[in-house]
Amino acid sequence: MDAAAEQKYNFDVVRWFAVMAVVYVVVGALVGVYIASELAWPVLNFDSPYLTFGRLRPLHTNAVIFAFGGSVLMATAFYSVQRTCGVRLWSDKMAWFTFWGWNAIIVSAVVTLPLGLTSGKEYAELEWPIDIAIAVVWLSYSINFIMTIAIRKSSHIYVSNWFFLGMMIMITYLHVVNSLAVPVSLMKSYSLFSGVQDAMIQWWYGHNAVGFYLTGGFLGIMYYFVPKQANRPVFSYRLSVIHFWALMFGYVWLGAHHLQYTALPDWTGSLGAAVSLAMIIPSWGGAVNGMMTLSGAWDKLRTDYILRFLIMSLAFYAMSTFEGPVMSLKTVNALSHYTDWTVGHVHSGALGWVAMVGMGAIYHLMERCFHTTMWSAKLVNLHFWTATIGAVIYIIAMWVSGIMQGLMWRAYDEYGTLAYTFAESVEAMHPYYAMRAVGGAIFLLGAVIMLFNVLMTVKKASSEGTLQQARTAAASA
Repeated sequence: MDAAAEQKYNFDVVRWFAVMAVVYVVVGALVGVYIASELAWPVLNFDSPYLTFGRLRPLHTNAVIFAFGGSVLMATAFYSVQRTCGVRLWSDKMAWFTFWGWNAIIVSAVVTLPLGLTSGKEYAELEWPIDIAIAVVWLSYSINFIMTIAIRKSSHIYVSNWFFLGMMIMITYLHVVNSLAVPVSLMKSYSLFSGVQDAMIQWWYGHNAVGFYLTGGFLGIMYYFVPKQANRPVFSYRLSVIHFWALMFGYVWLGAHHLQYTALPDWTGSLGAAVSLAMIIPSWGGAVNGMMTLSGAWDKLRTDYILRFLIMSLAFYAMSTFEGPVMSLKTVNALSHYTDWTVGHVHSGALGWVAMVGMGAIYHLMERCFHTTMWSAKLVNLHFWTATIGAVIYIIAMWVSGIMQGLMWRAYDEYGTLAYTFAESVEAMHPYYAMRAVGGAIFLLGAVIMLFNVLMTVKKASSEGTLQQARTAAASA
């Protein structure tokens, strides 16, 4: 990419989002490893309320989902929409407002969650003033994206933009409806909904946050960056369109499968499970579409370490989108519900799919936006293997511990009484909790390697002068 391209587009905000995404994945993974270690060795909370699992766990989820995930989504959406539409972002000022606003929200989460200021809603723990700020910043992101498409120079809207659009629209009203609350003080509110209705609204939001934010948005990333990195056209554009519409209409029905065997009416759980099974078809169609884009170019995986991230993420996407529907079935859910198997499933999607496709996209952005190659290709390769091995160790540990938990909790002796106490099941989990901490630490090591490589690449670009030349050209335009 030359200075002329830099002059035409706004990549400054993309650079900042890309670098901050890498900073946040290190912070989020570090907190994750710490709380995983706390479950194996509880002494690590040091009797401090601010370091307890209950307070740091939502900090971990917010850091990896919204700080890292949000920064990746904003960097990639702002980059790809300009490239596919052939125009500069509709509003540079609004883009910078999105950047600073999003980071201010992240800082507020870092402050409030350890203090115990929380709404108690899964993936929506932040209190009402911050929820309002999230809505405002998210709208600025969405409107800027939509208006950039509106002023595009090409008649066609590329499929990655459709996925980003679907995510933006869905997340807007999911967040607003689930966050409806009655404030009782500056930092305390109570949900507008109650009882089982609150649970249903929460998991309509919670699973669709997974379905549209962590799947829809990241599929937008996949459909742009896999063909670009492989330098091949997407395998089937028709299949990508079918994938999009099936995802948009199918995913919204799945939330009830989180509430099997609860006070929620039985038919809603059955409906959620049935549609969950149906969603395997478009999900695997998308995964195959991404992988088959490499047809005739599989040899690139030998030397292109960035492409390895993108393709391995699709393998994890296929696995986790099969595992989730199977776990939603009532017979399987009777065993898996409330166990670590669910934690393993979440992290097969989070570490394997979301993190790896996001990291691959960030590496791609670093080379394109900083007009250079990565400082060390060997470190990219090392990061790939630490991420893959760490994720696999983590997932296997949680699979084994979760299934063991489910079996121990429902084991009866010949007298019809429980064969194990709850404390005995906790004791049996210890080696797997230690194994999880090790897997997480290996993944964290990879994230630290990535941060070092990214910072050295920024330094390399500055020393080469390529970045400054591009900026000077843009300023004089």
